[in-house]
Amino acid sequence: MAADARGLVVVLALWGSVLFAQTVPFVGCESSGQVENLPSPKAESRALPISSGDAAGLAYYASADGVAVLGPRGWYCEGNSGSGGSALYLSPSPIRKPFEGFAIEFDHTTSENSGRYEIAEMMGRLFPEYRACAKHVYATMDSPLPARPYPHDILTYRGKTVVEFRTPPRTKGLGTASTWLRKNGGPVLGVVMLVGEGPDMVQVSVRLPRELHRLTTAIIRQAEREAAIPGH
Repeated sequence: MAADARGLVVVLALWGSVLFAQTVPFVGCESSGQVENLPSPKAESRALPISSGDAAGLAYYASADGVAVLGPRGWYCEGNSGSGGSALYLSPSPIRKPFEGFAIEFDHTTSENSGRYEIAEMMGRLFPEYRACAKHVYATMDSPLPARPYPHDILTYRGKTVVEFRTPPRTKGLGTASTWLRKNGGPVLGVVMLVGEGPDMVQVSVRLPRELHRLTTAIIRQAEREAAIPGH
């Protein structure tokens, strides 16, 4: 079921509960690639299964590479793509990496080229059923395959290929070690997912101001829903 561009409300049953689809504005983001820069895509508003309160504070950001994530309205955004995959960055100020303050980072790492080593590292840290595959990829590396999660991270598994995380303030973890977000006085929340046949990997890392922290769950849940859609 879906809602058209005029924002007609429909009912969707997801994650075991009934939610009303709410319309949020679409924001296109410029993207820099290996060969050329890509202009901001254009599209109509999106109807998503989130609460009306969350919808009032969120927008749907997307780059021409097909990478998309929810984020607070009015933020800056920028996409990037390379041999290892594609990324999308959001910040309340013009994009400047690394991020010392608030930011959202969406990374889609492919299992081809250099991306396979990043995926293998995460398999070693987070996904025991994929450890044999990770060892095979890491056989050509000089360093050992990581065998456990970062010690300070709090992990919540939502399946054998989906794990949500919380990296506490001022600590090294999933939210600060494998992203452009630097350690500071705020936590980083997010999710790591293995997707597709490769498998590829999606990681969403979110650090919001205290007054916007309530939007974090909606951002992460929407990323999980979209990763479960074949071919998305």
